[in-house]
Amino acid sequence: MKHWSSHLNRDMEFKVYGHSGKPVMFIPCQSGRFYDFENFKMIDHWAKWIEEGLCTVYSIDCIDDEAWAAKGADNRWRIENHERWYHYVVDEMVPTIKHLSGERNGYDQGIITFGCSMGAMHAANLFFRRPDLFAGVFAISGLYDSEEFFGDYMDDLVYNNCPVHYLRNMPWDHPYIEMYNQRQIVIVVGQGAWEDSLKASTGKLCQVMQEKGIHGQVDFWGHDVSHDWHWWYRMVAHYAPRFLY
Repeated sequence: MKHWSSHLNRDMEFKVYGHSGKPVMFIPCQSGRFYDFENFKMIDHWAKWIEEGLCTVYSIDCIDDEAWAAKGADNRWRIENHERWYHYVVDEMVPTIKHLSGERNGYDQGIITFGCSMGAMHAANLFFRRPDLFAGVFAISGLYDSEEFFGDYMDDLVYNNCPVHYLRNMPWDHPYIEMYNQRQIVIVVGQGAWEDSLKASTGKLCQVMQEKGIHGQVDFWGHDVSHDWHWWYRMVAHYAPRFLY
């Protein structure tokens, strides 16, 4: 499907897999595309639940090559582009998903954000920024701070898109904390090849969540678990049912 984004001033595409059930919004890996859910065979590992009518997956597009992945470009330009994408998702894509999900189910259901690698970063950030819109987050092998992509650069928009930073400074009585604890949160990472920085960032997020009394599940898999699709498939098989049943 294709629709016009006024925030991004372009057509944006997405794919829908399913006929009913909980809406799951899949965000692709770094610089990925809306068809990666299918091309990288992730659909095969959700197929049972899709066919049973337990979920419908909405695989969306991103603009990482103009934002987080555009290293060397002007930092403010990069993060402003990301912020426009963020508003595309919450102001334009979410209402679209709610409309399509309502047609399929006959009633509104909260959206689960889901992604791996940079998709996990986006999934977590969307959820933690807007728990009023999202019913849960399933984030695999993500980064939740900005250092790897922005180095020492920090401004208001970078800060507002890094859960490690804005959650650390969130007041203990902020109403979002109660919302988080009414939602489903699963953050998982391996400890094998290419997972070192992701493991460290996940550890920071875990510590901040504990300090703030946010009761999500943060798991560290074994030292043989690498940053790769075959492990992400196994994590989906292990965790996804708790979002759907």
